[in-house]
Amino acid sequence: MDPDRTTRGRVSRRTFLAGAAGAGVGIAAGAAVVAGIDRGDVSGPAAADSAASQAVLFRGEHQAGIATAVQERLYFAAFDLTTAKREDLAQLLKTWTAAAERMCAGEPAADIGSDPVPAPGDSGEALGLAASRLTLTFGLGPGLFEKDGADRYGLGSRRPEALVDVPPFSSDALDPAICGGDLCVQACADDPVVAFHAVRNVARMADGVAVLRWAQAGFGRTSSTTRTQSTERNLMGFKDGTNNIKAEDSAAMAQHVWVADDGPAWMRGGSYMVTRRIRMRIEAWDDDSLGDQERRVGRAKDTGAPLSGDREFDPVDLDASVQGRLVIPQSAHIRVASPQQNAGARILRRGYSFSDRIDGAGEIDAGLFFICFQRDPRSQFIAIQTQLAKSDALNLYLVHTGSAIFACPPGAAAGDWIGRGLFEA
Repeated sequence: MDPDRTTRGRVSRRTFLAGAAGAGVGIAAGAAVVAGIDRGDVSGPAAADSAASQAVLFRGEHQAGIATAVQERLYFAAFDLTTAKREDLAQLLKTWTAAAERMCAGEPAADIGSDPVPAPGDSGEALGLAASRLTLTFGLGPGLFEKDGADRYGLGSRRPEALVDVPPFSSDALDPAICGGDLCVQACADDPVVAFHAVRNVARMADGVAVLRWAQAGFGRTSSTTRTQSTERNLMGFKDGTNNIKAEDSAAMAQHVWVADDGPAWMRGGSYMVTRRIRMRIEAWDDDSLGDQERRVGRAKDTGAPLSGDREFDPVDLDASVQGRLVIPQSAHIRVASPQQNAGARILRRGYSFSDRIDGAGEIDAGLFFICFQRDPRSQFIAIQTQLAKSDALNLYLVHTGSAIFACPPGAAAGDWIGRGLFEA
């Protein structure tokens, strides 16, 4: 089980700046200021503390932002590497690690400095804001190992077998401009400014080494990763991810999420991330009847209960029938996606709603930015999505427009940096 690593103190970037100016301290001061660290509490902050004032420890056995209680806001970005030098890539990951530790503690990404000539070390829009449970999760894409047939950094032989290119599915309408990436950063927080600030500053630090390829902002979490979180609704109005893996279930996390001895040494304790930008045809959906919506999902819209039960967390009975007709239709989403229909495969979901623009037809480009973590995407996400693409009744209302996959290495201990094991002989 990955601890939520939430601190009990109320540390803001303004607090850090005042303390650093008075005592002449650097990054180590942040750890001293953030008091009462609790590595064993996955259930969230104490009742006396508000979620917006929490800081989540960046360092640990696993990267934060996977099993961490899902925050309310997302800013996700994928990058293309532009450098030809392997040492530049390693240095970028070191720099990102140090900056992420600071920002997750409620500090600026780097010292702003007092010299008026150079650009400030931090962009500044989050100064004075609390840490807001910010987490930064870093991933390595297939293109880091091989791109256009070239092994750019001599790392091709270390590409994990599980880091496969996600195949196209029959229901896809992918836009290459919002697919893929050599690197990624997932910034989650309870304040959208804090999440945006984190990505903005790691992008600045990548100058000359990597450039932004695409980005996605998200609001309104559509899943829960701890037993204390309620199940939220997606933009179709249904509770989403009721049966998601929970961080407290260490056996399920070990079986389905964390890479173990079946993966390369540098990935053990890490996980594989798949992202999908799924546009919902919400105007057409809103005109559909309640009964049809519920049959397509397999749950009641008001309570979230499976059609075979009365309450949200009632077991999903796929064999239930009335007068010879299945209560949960053959093509219902929860049936097609269920572990029973997919050789027991499960994934850890961390999705968010999005709404980006109005298209040329006057319809809202909105939907679900789906994020999932797993031990092996070949037997988990890809296997499940293959079945969904064939027979999910929701396909009439969903269009998959973006897709990406990344290997997320394990967390970094004190003095270490994310991905270091990849570069070792």
